Amino acid sequence: MTLPTLATLELGGAAGLPLLVLGPSLGTSTILWETTAPALAAHYRLLAWDLPGHGQSPAATEGFAVADLADAVVGAVGKAGAGDESFFYAGVSLGGATGLELLLRHSDRVRAAAIVASGAQLGDPAGWQERAAKVRAESTSSIIIASAQRWFAPESMAAHPDLTGRLLHALQDADDESYAYCCEALAAYDVRDRLAEVTSPVLALWGRHDAVAPEPKALDIAEGVADGRAAVIEGAAHLPPAEQPETTADALREFFARYPEGASP
Repeated sequence: MTLPTLATLELGGAAGLPLLVLGPSLGTSTILWETTAPALAAHYRLLAWDLPGHGQSPAATEGFAVADLADAVVGAVGKAGAGDESFFYAGVSLGGATGLELLLRHSDRVRAAAIVASGAQLGDPAGWQERAAKVRAESTSSIIIASAQRWFAPESMAAHPDLTGRLLHALQDADDESYAYCCEALAAYDVRDRLAEVTSPVLALWGRHDAVAPEPKALDIAEGVADGRAAVIEGAAHLPPAEQPETTADALREFFARYPEGASP
């Protein structure tokens, strides 16, 4: 099969800074990281990517696995001028699952990774297949209300009305077939039995109000990898970078600062 094509967007940071690659949640785009980026740009060159058929990425023409997304991220990073350099990684939900696959498939490239609001397995396979069928039949517009309820903590939409509104528009604008392929990729995704193979440092971040990837999912990662830790983002549900940008940025900076360039993980 052909790997999906992923668009990337520079979100700040000088060229000489360490590279931090930022991954999206299903249904969102690089918009997810916009308000977190300013607090990270003094320390990292920021490169965000979009899922197939989301944001600026072209629609997928065939199905793919989460592992394929990891391979595609490495290719996209190379096309963005990063060559073979190692990078830090932070991804949310499906972007976090992609991060775990990056750690398994490209451990030489990832210095350390933050897996945010995600898990080594997510949801029920039948549920993902049902959502894929619903979106194919009724479009992503049919899941906006349910997604808003999953994505945001009780106060998030009132606190950030513009950003949360734009994220929901990104979901509405996503290509239906590509979104369905993402659901099917998540239905097949399960790396719980492989966590012990992950040797790069990992931070598992979870949102206090997240029902999709609650605390046990983060603890499974932190306890399953060779070098893991977990932390909570208060006042957030499934999209911490949008809901609590300052707290999320603080957690990422503190974690990645433990692994400066040139130091051994």
